[in-house]
Amino acid sequence: MRKRRKILTVSTAVVAAVTLPLLMSPVVSAAGREDDDESSRAARLYVPPPDRESYRQVARLAWRGDFRDSAGLLAMVRTPQAIWYGDETPEQVERLVRRTTLSAAWQGKLPVLTLYNVPGRDCGSYSSGGANGIAAYEAWIDAVADGIGDRQALIVLEPDSLALLPSDCTAAADPDPSGQTDQTDQTDQPEQTGQTDPAAQADQNDQADQNDQNNQTGQTDQTGQADQADQTGQAAADEPPAAGEQPAELPPLPDAHASTAPPTGSAAPGTAQEAAQPANPQPTAPQPTGPQPTDPPSTDPQAPGQQSTSPQTPAPDPSASQSPALEPSAAQPSTLPELPPLPKPDPVTPDPDGATGASDPADVTDTPEVEDPETAARYSEINYAVDVLTALGHTAVYLDAGHAGWHSVSSIVPRLIKAGIDRATGFALNVSHYQTDQDSAWYGRLISSCLAYADEGGDPEDCADQRWSKRHARRWLRAHAPGDSSRMKHFVTDTSRNGRGPWIPRLGAHVDAEPWCNPPERGLGRRPTTHTGDPLLDAALWVKTPGESDGRCLRGTDGPLDPERGTVNPEAGEWFPEQALELVRYAEPAVGVIRRTTGPRH
Repeated sequence: MRKRRKILTVSTAVVAAVTLPLLMSPVVSAAGREDDDESSRAARLYVPPPDRESYRQVARLAWRGDFRDSAGLLAMVRTPQAIWYGDETPEQVERLVRRTTLSAAWQGKLPVLTLYNVPGRDCGSYSSGGANGIAAYEAWIDAVADGIGDRQALIVLEPDSLALLPSDCTAAADPDPSGQTDQTDQTDQPEQTGQTDPAAQADQNDQADQNDQNNQTGQTDQTGQADQADQTGQAAADEPPAAGEQPAELPPLPDAHASTAPPTGSAAPGTAQEAAQPANPQPTAPQPTGPQPTDPPSTDPQAPGQQSTSPQTPAPDPSASQSPALEPSAAQPSTLPELPPLPKPDPVTPDPDGATGASDPADVTDTPEVEDPETAARYSEINYAVDVLTALGHTAVYLDAGHAGWHSVSSIVPRLIKAGIDRATGFALNVSHYQTDQDSAWYGRLISSCLAYADEGGDPEDCADQRWSKRHARRWLRAHAPGDSSRMKHFVTDTSRNGRGPWIPRLGAHVDAEPWCNPPERGLGRRPTTHTGDPLLDAALWVKTPGESDGRCLRGTDGPLDPERGTVNPEAGEWFPEQALELVRYAEPAVGVIRRTTGPRH
């Protein structure tokens, strides 16, 4: 017994000797210092206390002799990242937020706070929860404001709250009648009726001209066939059915709002995306406009004062725009109904062959949400939070805008306007997702330009879209976007897990691939910084806590295993050791565990 106790004592001492230097020594730096070789004006971001489970994993790796992974994991958790608040009582959240902001202020750093407690959060999926009604949410926001006080804070307000509205939840819950999933991030979109690329519509118009000529040429033949069909049908109607013959059943109507189940994240859920039949909208000629100024976030950000514009008018149902021509009636056997005039394509709309962007056009939502009491309440809640938090004077507030593979520009911009973007600092992109920095930056620029265009009275439907070719989109930007970035809304991006971009599952491998949910072999992305080199990009942040699970990830099965990983994943928000190691090993840029010293060599 004494010998066994001695062995345990020695083992504990060895582990402590190995891990304590890693935890305390400056030899192991953070995954990347955001202020290295950058402007002294760039705000230094706050590093919150790591998850206790992460330190336990560091110790286990060191005990096994895996010092490289142990040091890499330690560097990851010691990198600046956001602190998430949600589900606490008002008293609890006020105390926690005050503690964080006081600690950050004492260190002279800027804390990033993610508020995630909106009612109806995540459509009841893996990260469901939130406050119990508007009154409870407003009291919670008031408590957060009291905890911040006059100290500085960068706030990412309610991830998925606008990209996944309550009106999206019903459509997202409907099953996909095809039973297939798309390879390009389709489960990140709650509803989808699609929109035909404007240039592609021009091709359809040409085809319609040809069909019109064919119809007029063969009008006499069609009339004769119609008369013969009427006579045949009358004879068949007079004839009684055969004994025992069952009447023919009508085929079932297709579900125009089918979609996959919505995704979630640990601290911020992903989103659900589904491709559907595209519509044929008629583009209108945009008008040049100029937005009102807004202040970029800094160590003392000011709330902007732009005027909000009215939201976009809902687009017509795609089934209505694609209804077939009527058959000749018996009363008018020799005439066909007059076809409506063909729409003229916009001269700056893109060629689909040259289109570039984050995803296929079918993967981008373009249908405006259906207004309902829950959705109206969501807008009211976000507006209240914007007003309370921006009134503090030293906060920068960013609203949810999804990611580049989710909503189209013309779809997300009206939602941002309704939510009070004119009074917020800007918007946040790619929270808890994996879109590349290039796609996020381009998407953010298009959204910012469209917001400025709408602020001057333009229609968001006319804005350049991420599905357009870069050539045509740049033409639109030159014509309508302000030349001064200070007159436009800025944005931040989440780069915590986008080092290798989105995961593309094998086609048909899963009933619902959920590519946003704990995808395999993803890596850490760009290190957090407020010195981005992009005048519209205020900061690259680690909003999602790297190493925390997105949820069970059943991928359309009954569980409990994740069919892609073959394991039972932790619940959303819990530490996921396997994924944490993957993020370190596949990081791009790679995690540096040894701090490089500068100065002359001796």
